[in-house]
Amino acid sequence: PVQMSSSPPGSLSDTASKAMSHPCASPLSPSNGEYQYLSDFFLLVCKSPSVVKDYIQEAKAHMNQSCQDMGSDLSLTSHYVNVQLSQREILRSGKNTNKDLDKELVIMGDTDRQKSLLGQSHVRIFKGSNGDKPRRYIMLLGNAGMGKTTLIRKLCLDWSRDCIPQFDFVFFLDGKALSLTEPTNSLQTLLLNLSSFAPVCMDPDAVYAQILAATKRVLIIFDGFGELRDYEILLQTLEKDLISSLQKDSKAQTYTVRQLYSAILQRVLLPGCTLLLSTRPRGTASQLLRRTDSLLEVCGFTPTDIEIYLSQYFTDPGLRASALDRLKNCSYLHLLCWNPGLCRLVCLVLEQCKGLEVLPRTLTGLCHQVLQERELLSQLSSLAWDGVKANSSILPTGRTVSAKLKAFGHRTGLFFSYHLRTRQVVSNRAFLQTLPFQSGQKGRRRPQREELELTQRFAVGLLFYNRTELQRLHSYTETAFRDMVAAKQALVTKHLEGLSHGDLNPAQVLEACHYVYEVSSTHGDGSRNSGSTQLVAHLAANLPEVLTFHGVPLKPSDMFPVQNILERGGTKGRQFCLDLENSGIQISGLRSLVGLNNINTFRACIADVITLWEQLEQSGEEGLLQGMVSKFKIHPLKATQVCHIEHLAKLVNIHTHKKLSDSLYSNVISDEGAESLADVLPHMASLTNLDVKYNKLTDVGAQSLGASLKNCKKMKTLRMWNQCIPYGVFERLQQHDNRILLQ
Repeated sequence: PVQMSSSPPGSLSDTASKAMSHPCASPLSPSNGEYQYLSDFFLLVCKSPSVVKDYIQEAKAHMNQSCQDMGSDLSLTSHYVNVQLSQREILRSGKNTNKDLDKELVIMGDTDRQKSLLGQSHVRIFKGSNGDKPRRYIMLLGNAGMGKTTLIRKLCLDWSRDCIPQFDFVFFLDGKALSLTEPTNSLQTLLLNLSSFAPVCMDPDAVYAQILAATKRVLIIFDGFGELRDYEILLQTLEKDLISSLQKDSKAQTYTVRQLYSAILQRVLLPGCTLLLSTRPRGTASQLLRRTDSLLEVCGFTPTDIEIYLSQYFTDPGLRASALDRLKNCSYLHLLCWNPGLCRLVCLVLEQCKGLEVLPRTLTGLCHQVLQERELLSQLSSLAWDGVKANSSILPTGRTVSAKLKAFGHRTGLFFSYHLRTRQVVSNRAFLQTLPFQSGQKGRRRPQREELELTQRFAVGLLFYNRTELQRLHSYTETAFRDMVAAKQALVTKHLEGLSHGDLNPAQVLEACHYVYEVSSTHGDGSRNSGSTQLVAHLAANLPEVLTFHGVPLKPSDMFPVQNILERGGTKGRQFCLDLENSGIQISGLRSLVGLNNINTFRACIADVITLWEQLEQSGEEGLLQGMVSKFKIHPLKATQVCHIEHLAKLVNIHTHKKLSDSLYSNVISDEGAESLADVLPHMASLTNLDVKYNKLTDVGAQSLGASLKNCKKMKTLRMWNQCIPYGVFERLQQHDNRILLQ
């Protein structure tokens, strides 16, 4: 007879029921060693539900309390902002390339990015789309400060409150534990002893047995890995002997943390569990991409999120209102707040200033304001440099840290404590390790790329900072200090002025704009010295007329320095053509840049441009709308994704029905664009009518589209006549396919 179970699949009761009915649990089973082991295992599971349930409740209570503490007297409940997550996709080139992940990711326009958001419920992280099977191998992406760890803490908190019921167990494994190199661990001790937020387990054997019996109800989170390379190393194939040993007896305390992490990530251990891996999207990820079934990215703060964060940070209504008003009046700081980590620093500065001082206008000014306690800054720099030399982020054994220094480090976000059972780890050396006054000549290890970029901007800006303020940060004599700063300023100026701007790639052009902005706007008194003014003028005069940021993800905080340089060029009569395609620029940033008077033409995501047009039309800004329409160019069109055709179809529809201006005809598609269209048209099942009349097609482009039409069974009409297509060619195409129309 078939035994029916009323318990949910994989639950404790269901597992126990199956164990009792299993032939290996019967005393009449064969007495060989394997059956005896299985018998002991299932009997352990049979008696464990109450013990395991008690442990799960203890784990939830402990995790609830631990995840709440964000340091500096901040709690997760009162200061968490529910940021959005975006589903990312990979460019499938068909080749086994080893490009960096950030080069492999499809850069979505703002309009498409909004459509890809998962919504406010982060439980959807684990659900498949359109009824697909649940996601089991999930990669969570986000640059430094974007809130990956905070989001993970919120997920753990939600689990502790029974909001993620599909998991009985959640284990948080930190990358910092890889520094524990002794081969004294087992899978059981790793999960129940070394994982963060794990309580003391009174009956580890019973709990571990349940984990093995229901791996599909286990979530393992990997966090604290600075770069993709760390995961890629762990995914290198394990030795066969090690695999056999792990599968035979994972309870043996003879393994390193690294070996156990590798075995979990490679599905040697707990193959049915769900894995959530957080990392920054830098470096190659060929091994990960073969295993991952979901790529998610943490989105930054929206303007609404920023207001929510400030309203939670400033509990006093008067301070809150003042802080919000002052921030809205400081455009650059407001844009920096897109990054949650920098938003916290901005709040610190707003709290310090309390309406009496001028707010900083640059990253350099912000960092200087936060780190102006010289004695503590020096101590932190020393700690950071010790870590750089030792290639470690763990606080050295025997090194004492005062309570005041700890409080300062936590308050500024430079210290994070990870609760490993064996020792405490201090991470995030941030930008301190490359301060020009603290670095040595040898042994420096290159930090994460985005950290390096911020550090270099800060260091360059610091050289041109208010000299009186800057002198407080060191112990040089006045003469030595003056000579040192002058020499370094000369080197920076020579380097920036010596750049061949026409040879710079888009990312380097963006960095040059950031450097010059930091140099030109960092003086505490609002003044500029002759050297910084010279750099601004030089860059504005030498940027290429066709300025491209194609393929470079543009953050909100990138807009201000670029706009600043373009405006400066406009005062000198410079005109520019902007290429913003595949940059992911937000629509608000698109409006700021292409609305400048000295922008002749621009290229950008068609869907975002249409959205901007619609916004301007709704707000009655006819003059600006007319300028935006006249400046927009998409020639030559390159359609590399299906969404590009969808965007083009919408653009054609706007033109056909005269919904906007007529400067849309005759600037769109050439033969090259037609060939790109022809490649992707067969994949556009939703496109039934395409009108590309009065463009720049010749007989070459027309024949490409005609040939592609054979594979477009749902296409009803294709209109593509213009004077460049010989009538004989057009007539022959019509004879082969009557869906090709003249008008």
